[in-house]
Amino acid sequence: MATSVHPTAVIDPAARLGEGVTVGPYAVIGPDVEIGDGSRIGPHAVIDGRVRMGRRNRIFPGACIGLEPQDLKYDGAATEVVIGDDNTIRECVTINRATGEGEQTCLGSGNLLMAYSHLGHNCHLGDRIVIANGVAVAGHVVIGDRAVIGGVLGIHQFVHIGGLAMVGGMSRIDRDVPPFSLVEGHPGRVRGLNRIGLRRSGLAERQGGEDLRDLQETWALLYRSDRVLADALREARQRTLLPAADELCSFLEASIGPGRRGPLPAAR
Repeated sequence: MATSVHPTAVIDPAARLGEGVTVGPYAVIGPDVEIGDGSRIGPHAVIDGRVRMGRRNRIFPGACIGLEPQDLKYDGAATEVVIGDDNTIRECVTINRATGEGEQTCLGSGNLLMAYSHLGHNCHLGDRIVIANGVAVAGHVVIGDRAVIGGVLGIHQFVHIGGLAMVGGMSRIDRDVPPFSLVEGHPGRVRGLNRIGLRRSGLAERQGGEDLRDLQETWALLYRSDRVLADALREARQRTLLPAADELCSFLEASIGPGRRGPLPAAR
């Protein structure tokens, strides 16, 4: 496949474009950018700074990727944005590079970032995540695989969101969101398990359904009993947990540890 560049696009000669890359009108690509095979860069998109992008990514008009972080501590350090394969980055999305020397802002593969969403510096996102329109993700946020983030909401810096979590639109997320959970509200509260997401993930079929049943029992102990969370976690660890329940407990144990914001409480 031949690379196609519109004559009005501005591409630094040092930029590296793979085979079959398409660059639309008035796009700007800086010298430290690497774009993988088959990617499509839309009109007026700006990709600058150190950016390493994988294959078959679709960048829609007006997106800005790799520009300086919105961080007063940033002093011009050499940082970068690393993006995997098969991502869809819609209109006017902004992805800032990291702050400290050698650090990265990372986006995995197969993700959908809808229009006007923002990824701050040092964020680390996994694979197959959906982020809806107008979501502001502050710096140092971590989001696990297959999470779904509803529209027009803010995520506080340093928050961790577990895999297969579902966050309802217009919520306020100022603490960690456990994996497999359904969260909604202002402030955000844990409402239950993300049952639709779990069903679609195939978890109900794993080990004859035992993995899901074990997760449900562990969830009830952690969120529906009268025990404080630390005591409930210790009780859960007294038995052998299957993978999903073990992932939930490990996330919560890390969340209540030093350097983290702690988990969102359950709705009562």
